[in-house]
Amino acid sequence: MKELIAYILGELVSKPEDIKIEEISKGNQVDFLVKVNEDDLGAVIGRGGRVANSIRTVVRSMARKENKHVNIRFE
Repeated sequence: MKELIAYILGELVSKPEDIKIEEISKGNQVDFLVKVNEDDLGAVIGRGGRVANSIRTVVRSMARKENKHVNIRFE
C-alpha cells in the first residue's frame, strides 16, 4: 500500500523527492502519515479535498482485500 501511495503522489507533485510516508501498523489498523513539499500540498489535497479523498478510496479498496483498515493523513 505504501508503494501505491508513493506512486500516486509521485505523479501529482512537482517535487517527488520530498515525499515522505510513515507507516504505523497496529493489528488490522494501518495509519499513513504523508508529508509532501509545502508547494505541492494543494495539488495533493485538491479543491475541497477531492484528490485526497480519491487517494484514500483507492488505497482503502486495496486494503480491504488484505482485511485491513487504513487511514491517511496529509501534511
